Amino acid sequence: MSLDLMESLPGDWRERLDPLLDPIATAALEAFVAAEYAEQTVYPPRADLFNAFRHCTYENTRVLILGQDPYHGPGQAHGLSFSVREGVRLPPSLRNIYKELAADLEIPPAGSGDLTRWADQGVLLLNAVLTVRAGDAGSHAGKGWEDFTDAAIRALNDKTDRVVFVLWGAYARKKARFITGPQHTVIESAHPSPLSAKKFFGTRPFSAVNKALVDAGRSEIDWNLA
Repeated sequence: MSLDLMESLPGDWRERLDPLLDPIATAALEAFVAAEYAEQTVYPPRADLFNAFRHCTYENTRVLILGQDPYHGPGQAHGLSFSVREGVRLPPSLRNIYKELAADLEIPPAGSGDLTRWADQGVLLLNAVLTVRAGDAGSHAGKGWEDFTDAAIRALNDKTDRVVFVLWGAYARKKARFITGPQHTVIESAHPSPLSAKKFFGTRPFSAVNKALVDAGRSEIDWNLA
């Protein structure tokens, strides 16, 4: 089973990422991911691999929320960072995100963990690594996805309109080095994981995102998922 990553990527993103990627490295990543899908149980399902890019075009991207690794449990990952499918139990990090959203903007926690509505408004819900073996967190790290998604961050840095980059946790915060445009805003804090949630709570990232957008003459994100 072959896999052409660039052909699978929506056209506007393909146009932006292609000049930033090493074709030899991309071919090696394609071979690895194709073999994993053929021989292992891999999340998200192949059809959902590029959902973040499909729901959020390059032109419309106003916010990036960067995750690290897809969820590795059955039925959870569907190609959007921190998001799970309708009807799936909320993971701990997402529950904490909802708690902070309620404290920040008085938006009651949603019953669903599907964040597609955010993506459709221009919030790129991107994981640094886009695939994972079932039950094996971090199993596809260091295989080439990082270069691929770093290219997406670099492409967003090239935008003349403001993009708000939300970097939660030490891993995501390392990506700040790619964000050099003075027109952009970077919001950093601890990760919403239960391991660091005490430092995450009270950071008010959602109101900070909207303020940064409004200050640049852009419309706010409606964070309400109801």
